[in-house]
Amino acid sequence: MNDFHALKIAAVDTLTPNAVALTFEVPENLKNTFAFTAGQYITIKHTVNGEELRRAYSISSAPSSGKLTVGIKKVPKGTFSVYANENIKAGDVLEVMPPEGRFVFEKNSEAKNIAAFAAGSGITPIISIAQTVLESHPESTFVLVFGNQSPEEAMYLRAVQELQDRYTNRFFTQHVYSRSQEENALFGRIETSTVNFIIKNKFKETSFDAFYLCGPEEMITSVSDTLKTNGIAEDKIFFELFTSSDTEDTLAEELEGKTTLEVTVDDEVFSLSMDKKTLVLDAVLKENINAPYSCQGGVCSSCIARITEGKAEMVKNQILTDGEVAEGFILTCQAHPLTSTLKVDYDDV
Repeated sequence: MNDFHALKIAAVDTLTPNAVALTFEVPENLKNTFAFTAGQYITIKHTVNGEELRRAYSISSAPSSGKLTVGIKKVPKGTFSVYANENIKAGDVLEVMPPEGRFVFEKNSEAKNIAAFAAGSGITPIISIAQTVLESHPESTFVLVFGNQSPEEAMYLRAVQELQDRYTNRFFTQHVYSRSQEENALFGRIETSTVNFIIKNKFKETSFDAFYLCGPEEMITSVSDTLKTNGIAEDKIFFELFTSSDTEDTLAEELEGKTTLEVTVDDEVFSLSMDKKTLVLDAVLKENINAPYSCQGGVCSSCIARITEGKAEMVKNQILTDGEVAEGFILTCQAHPLTSTLKVDYDDV
């Protein structure tokens, strides 16, 4: 489950002054292991200055390309993103976990009209989804609303243009720039007025089958709320957070006592005692148990487990559905135990 594989970097391509694309060389014996669905991500593990880092990055290449590529934007004070942009070169080797994630487009035989709202590095899974949608059926259409500070800072801008050139009558782009006035582009950020302009004006004759949103939490909340206000069903809106607002862990302050935690990982069972004020994943990692995880911020889905006994409560949850929570699933990086005994199974997901 939590297996990493050493993959060599086949190419490093500059996307913007502050972003690069890393393409991995996947050996033949790992082709099936690293097969992916458009929209999924990989987790990269690397040691920088003696510190082990794990970071999740969406796959930007389409499954049909035969490539495994991720785009990495340099984040101020971001240890790995800075390292990736400034130090990684072709031939280097990184530890990579096989693709996972639920923000995906599944191909089928029916034509689809899809709209996507992406801000900044949120374009990385969207560009893979867009190409897959357009390849899936000769009548499929894709509308992309793409927000950036300026064209110079827009990741995969060339790839977006190539899709426009290839699918002239089926791929449509609306650029939005917050710091640059450009012809045929909106000025500002992706917000309520942007969504209304797209679905009630520019593409008012189009009935969309699904909406894919990717970027900061504030943008996703605004777009999602506006879509729902316009009568779009919640089950047609899919999203993936690239950044999440900080949530104060007030729950921990209210909890007292210890919990006996039983953890199942890769068919092994571990037992430990933990403070209820501690998050489940933190307690597990402290015992050097090889549980799956990546972002540790409730943004990805790597650390999902099922509760088989006891109760736990999450500080925040923007990934699991109400139905999944009812079935006992938790994000262990966000969960505090509430009962004296808690059993969680990382294998049963």
